[in-house]
Amino acid sequence: MSATKKPLIQPNAQNEYKVDTGDLPLSCPMPEMYLWNSHPRVYLPIEHTGWAKCPYCGAEYTLARGQPGDVPGDAPNNYEKIPH
Repeated sequence: MSATKKPLIQPNAQNEYKVDTGDLPLSCPMPEMYLWNSHPRVYLPIEHTGWAKCPYCGAEYTLARGQPGDVPGDAPNNYEKIPH
């Protein structure tokens, strides 16, 4: 049985990312992203507000309000973006 590996995400390719509690602690770029052409990894405090913005690239992260492993796009009411 072979493990299925997710393809890497290109960093800085989009401005908004939806993440869940399985992605904590949250860093930008995320571990699933290519790193060779990105900025240094920075950890973002998203747990209390549900929203964080990377000071390097400006990517915005919204935390899903649900169980670890939830797919944010599957349940639109499962997360909320905190105004900034």
